[in-house]
Amino acid sequence: MSVLRRRNDTNEIESGSKVAAARPAEQRGTRTAPDLGVDLVVITGYSGAGKTEAIAAFEDGGYFCVDNLPPRMIGSLGELFHHEGSHVRRAAVVTDVRGGEYFDELFGVLDELVAEGLDPTVIFLEADERTLLDRFKETRRRHPLAPDGRVIDGIRAEQNVLGALRERADVVMDTTDLTAGMLRRRIATEILGREDAGRLALTVLTFGFKHGPPRDADLVLDVRFLPNPHYREDLRPLTGRDPAVVAHVESGSLADEFYARLLPMLDFLLPAYVAEGKTHLTLAIGCTGGRHRSVCVADRIARHLNGREDVRARVVHRDVELS
Repeated sequence: MSVLRRRNDTNEIESGSKVAAARPAEQRGTRTAPDLGVDLVVITGYSGAGKTEAIAAFEDGGYFCVDNLPPRMIGSLGELFHHEGSHVRRAAVVTDVRGGEYFDELFGVLDELVAEGLDPTVIFLEADERTLLDRFKETRRRHPLAPDGRVIDGIRAEQNVLGALRERADVVMDTTDLTAGMLRRRIATEILGREDAGRLALTVLTFGFKHGPPRDADLVLDVRFLPNPHYREDLRPLTGRDPAVVAHVESGSLADEFYARLLPMLDFLLPAYVAEGKTHLTLAIGCTGGRHRSVCVADRIARHLNGREDVRARVVHRDVELS
């Protein structure tokens, strides 16, 4: 991916509270209001170039996000920033030719935002014709500028319409050779400067099948084949956090053989999810009541993953206090 920054030497893209410094005044108009200390990003570009993935990356970065917003309504975000008690200081919007004739107003709206001190950063996404055409074929969607005609005609019409906006953009990103996950990761690292970009937030969630499986699980692991402490009266009141319960669950060779297969599998799967751009994953581990075996296994997984740079794991014991 190439990233073209339209900045002079004193106006480089920044990481942190502001995505980018202001464009030179002669290019964007004279500022008539003080900088409000907010961060407003306008994402635009060619249909099929990845605007949906781009705004998802900003949402993951904590931005207030709106997709397919007509240019005239972008100005209303100023009211949100100015509103007393509003805690929104970072916002990202997608605006493009789907807005129809309203899209012609974008240049004027951008100038008005600069005058109000909002200093928007414009990110323009593009890709070559063949890639855009292939992406439309894969999704079987109609091009917004050629709803009843050939997709290639819509792509070329859009290139003509957006030529001037591309020249005005602060950042131009070519997504031709990027998957969706790669694009999100590049935005997180190169535009947002996030230190946790490319890191998977893993939730290891324990539960009891008798209380119902979790609805938000990405992967579910049933560990009811392990020795059950419930049938021992001295262990029944305890939980999988107690050493005596752990010793019982992991007694014999079954647990050792299980961990010998499970942990390498996680070592394989988790980097693969990261490579695909997945930022959150919930691994649910269930036993009968959610108090003993699942808790023991979850804590073992957490210890195995401790210290890894590509995974940030947390353990949640949903049913451990239930009887």
